[in-house]
Amino acid sequence: MSFYINNTNPFRPGPMTGNPMNGICEKVLIETTKVFDACASQDTETGIVLPVTSFNPASPTLPLTFISAQNQIGSDVVVSDIVIDRIEQTPNYANVSMTITIPLTVTYRDANGVIGTGTSSITINKSAVLFVPQPSVTPINIKANAVFSSTIGNYTAENTFTVTGCLQIIIKVTALVDILVPSYGYPVIPPCQACQNCNACTGLNDLPLYPTASTNIRQ
Repeated sequence: MSFYINNTNPFRPGPMTGNPMNGICEKVLIETTKVFDACASQDTETGIVLPVTSFNPASPTLPLTFISAQNQIGSDVVVSDIVIDRIEQTPNYANVSMTITIPLTVTYRDANGVIGTGTSSITINKSAVLFVPQPSVTPINIKANAVFSSTIGNYTAENTFTVTGCLQIIIKVTALVDILVPSYGYPVIPPCQACQNCNACTGLNDLPLYPTASTNIRQ
């Protein structure tokens, strides 16, 4: 059993049925990241120069033949040199510019036909008009996620490729905030399987799954 398999308990996540107000029992203060604005772009980038280091295996036989270059989805992207230039006529909006550095894994074939990998990166200057809240005690953060993928490239200098690839970027304006939300209380966590050797859990079975803040919170 799980939240979604053979579970009919009403206190579980999933689609709402009936009146969604039924069962709301408290207001919960949650610390979370709020996204105030976001945008996405997709472009074909040409003439990108990729110096390659950290060869695996080491010391490949030159020249190299390009196979691909890409970053792993979710890999660290460095955002720097952020400038928020507010638009005078609409001060809640701003031209947000930044430098985005994306680490890449480059795959190649050396002159002996041995396939290997190396590391490189690309640096992109990006700007977009976004909603940016007015200054407050809680700082505003500019974040970016990026995916780059290329299968078109040539070996143009020692340990260097020049490539063409697809670049997708998502920019977000965020802040770490406290948000008050209505709640149905705690969910009921179903067992993964029937309890075995339950005597080993004597005492633990008496503990609530979550801390209780008031007598009307479901456990």
